[in-house]
Amino acid sequence: MTTRLPKLVAFDLDYTLWDLWIDTHVTGPLHRNKVTINEVLDKHNDSISFYPDVPQILHRLRTAQATIAAASRTSAPKLARSALTLLLVPPKQGSNEDPMKAINFFDQLEIYPGSKLTHFKKLHEKTGIPYSEMLFFDDEHRNKEVEALGVTFCLARNGMDDRTFEKGLAEWRKRHPVEVTEDAAGSAST
Repeated sequence: MTTRLPKLVAFDLDYTLWDLWIDTHVTGPLHRNKVTINEVLDKHNDSISFYPDVPQILHRLRTAQATIAAASRTSAPKLARSALTLLLVPPKQGSNEDPMKAINFFDQLEIYPGSKLTHFKKLHEKTGIPYSEMLFFDDEHRNKEVEALGVTFCLARNGMDDRTFEKGLAEWRKRHPVEVTEDAAGSAST
């Protein structure tokens, strides 16, 4: 079984990492009660939190040194960034580390209205990572349009969970198997 990961994994935010639309379900300003893990409150004390499997998925990608990106077409980018800044991600299971701000997991943030094609073109420009090395999770099927660029798309029907994450990885690996080459001596390498 291969453990190879794409060089860049991107996530939509609304209904992919959390169960709301930040621009319609949330009223700023946002705040956190002391060091509450994985919960931010809005002006009316309505809760914003990642789906349960998201923190460990982020830790896994960080450990593997994959580039993590947010690609969201929200019309409330400041509110989305505020939520990511305030959300505290619990430490890796079995770790004694302190909780970490969610925004610190993300190497790239493309959070603004518009087509996801634009988001991925900017990610490619900023990172130099080929589209074939990108995997994108989103709850909206229309955003599959990024596949025209060569990005692997995975629909997150009920938000991000381990099963959806593994499904996306399996699809990306199927499309981009490890290339085996032989050197002059005839031995194989990957």
